[in-house]
Amino acid sequence: MKYLMLVYGNREKWDSIPAEEFSAAVARQDAFNAKYRGTGELLGAYGLGDVAEARLVGRVGGLPSVTDGPYIEAKEHLASLYLLEVVDEERALAIAAEMPFADQSPVEVWPVAHQGW
Repeated sequence: MKYLMLVYGNREKWDSIPAEEFSAAVARQDAFNAKYRGTGELLGAYGLGDVAEARLVGRVGGLPSVTDGPYIEAKEHLASLYLLEVVDEERALAIAAEMPFADQSPVEVWPVAHQGW
């Protein structure tokens, strides 16, 4: 079964990590990613670009409309997403609990209801 893990953040949160601790924080995240790539349970992990680069695409009067995003005004925004393939929800939740920053920010875990291809 596939699950999506969502991590939220903002520039203030990332900038609050002291410079001397930043490389260790990145190393912990890299180790987490390598561990679950190694088990075959992590299908992909993606860090998103800066919120200022997000765009909303829709149609107005049948014509494409592109505006600055993200859609909602919020202090935090979607920062990373992880796609897991695990045996069950319990396993997905156990992996999410190991996310290095889970002690500072919760990780959303969503079942993937269907696949588009």
